[in-house]
Amino acid sequence: METTHRILYADAGNMAAVASQSVDLIVTSPPYPMIRMWDALFSRQSPAVKAALREGQGGEAFEHMHRMLDPVWAECFRVLKAGGFACINIGDAVRTLKGNFVLYANHVRIYQQLLSLGFTALPDILWRKQTNAPNKFMGSGMLPAGAYVTLEHEYILVFRKGPRREFNSAVEKRNRRGSAIFWEERNVFYSDVWMDIKGAGQRLNKREIRERSAAFPFEIAYRLVNMYCVKGDTVLDPFAGTGTTLLAAMAAARNSLGYEIDAALQEPIREGLKDAVAFSNRYIHNRLSRHIAFVIRRLQEKKAFKYANKWYGFPIMTAQEQELMLNELAGVERFDRDTYRVTYSDAPQEAFCKNWQLELESIGEQESIPEKIINSVKESASGQMKLF
Repeated sequence: METTHRILYADAGNMAAVASQSVDLIVTSPPYPMIRMWDALFSRQSPAVKAALREGQGGEAFEHMHRMLDPVWAECFRVLKAGGFACINIGDAVRTLKGNFVLYANHVRIYQQLLSLGFTALPDILWRKQTNAPNKFMGSGMLPAGAYVTLEHEYILVFRKGPRREFNSAVEKRNRRGSAIFWEERNVFYSDVWMDIKGAGQRLNKREIRERSAAFPFEIAYRLVNMYCVKGDTVLDPFAGTGTTLLAAMAAARNSLGYEIDAALQEPIREGLKDAVAFSNRYIHNRLSRHIAFVIRRLQEKKAFKYANKWYGFPIMTAQEQELMLNELAGVERFDRDTYRVTYSDAPQEAFCKNWQLELESIGEQESIPEKIINSVKESASGQMKLF
């Protein structure tokens, strides 16, 4: 099994290199209008933005910034297949101009624009970002009528193009079953509020590059890729940033394509993808380990399982998980300047292929996770896997 991943350093407002209706999923996080760190980016491309900010005209600056994003959304609609999804991580902005404190609702503006293009809106996800800020109030503090609630959430807007996607052939149905997620993951992934994901740390060395990249967490991109497309599909990120979506697609055995207007991010993206195999395989092992932990907890609660996975043999909750397999990455090859080919193992991870009935038969009588099970799924060489 192979996937390909390509990055183009160009303006996604014109994605002429991408054929119409050739993309299965869009996962992206654009620059946030009216967030100060992106003022320079918008101002360089639009004198109207620069003038509005200088004059303290927040509403005008907000609209001009979004008009710069609008062509990208139009291109996204063009390249997306019928039945494909677009998932957009966006935060609102709060800002004081000319002494006036205002909320700029980025998610509303983008929502309206995508509806006007013909997208169908689906329930969105509220990402409640964890914060380490010691003071969680803005404005007058403890005094009424002058304080403001703290803005600590972002939106993941979810849209579909056209009618629901269908899987008709036997090959398509088999691939869909192999792309399933675990029952316990589904209950978290498809919740409308995500509270378990922290904001992404910035690992770039140069301050000026770091300040204009603002990567979103790998876990967000990875979840969305697994929720809204299947193995072998193509995922597009028109605001690739540091390449998080491309890495998530690699880890999930999907193809990917990214556009990034800032050529200064070219080297950081390349450096980040050098570790794609090790990072992805650690993540996949952790994901399998979390499932084993779920199985053990459920057995300790005297609850049964009706099904077993075909490849690994461990217990699962539903028949839809029977053919689920997480393909381990075998290698990444860069075969031209910014195109990568990833190869995968077609066999399940040996550490998780056991006689699980024998391994787990006495779990119900024990209060803790048996040491032999912990040892049975540890990586023998690296020791870098985080268990349970």
